[in-house]
Amino acid sequence: MATPARLAVEPGLGEVLVTAEDLQRRVAELGEQISRDYEARPPRPLLLVGVLKGAVFFLSDLMRFIDIPVEVDFMAVASYGSATDSSGVVRILKDLDASIEDRDVLIVEDIVDSGLTLQYLLRNLGSRNPRTLEVCALLTKPDRRKVDLPTRYVGFEIPDRFVVGYGLDHAERHRNLPFVAALES
Repeated sequence: MATPARLAVEPGLGEVLVTAEDLQRRVAELGEQISRDYEARPPRPLLLVGVLKGAVFFLSDLMRFIDIPVEVDFMAVASYGSATDSSGVVRILKDLDASIEDRDVLIVEDIVDSGLTLQYLLRNLGSRNPRTLEVCALLTKPDRRKVDLPTRYVGFEIPDRFVVGYGLDHAERHRNLPFVAALES
């Protein structure tokens, strides 16, 4: 599907910031890097913790490029609601199904904006005594960061614009776009 045609039928979409081709290339590179970094860490598989709902596309594609044993679990947190700015208040809507004690855990996040949600997740999951706890974020907005956080794997740095597509939404819309685009105000 051609990007310009899709933009024409999706009112409110602006500039494409990351194309579908660039997404797939970078996700493959991240998967290869993660595989190299974790290949010698026995005995249990790497646990990928997907942050719902936005990271589902990214997590699904990323794990196809990781060639070491992995397991998957999910958390759902809320900090936006239907707004375009984080409220700063984080609520857990769905917690992990299994213990992460003494596990290598990789949080897979769609976007790091202010960093407040990720800061909360790192504190919360860190208190559960994982062996290691790292972050893989598809997108980061350095200009919006309110807290400095360790993000080991980053797909793309983007400007301070509200974005949708490839799992990211505004009021549950636009998640299915195969690219990342700015949402026009």
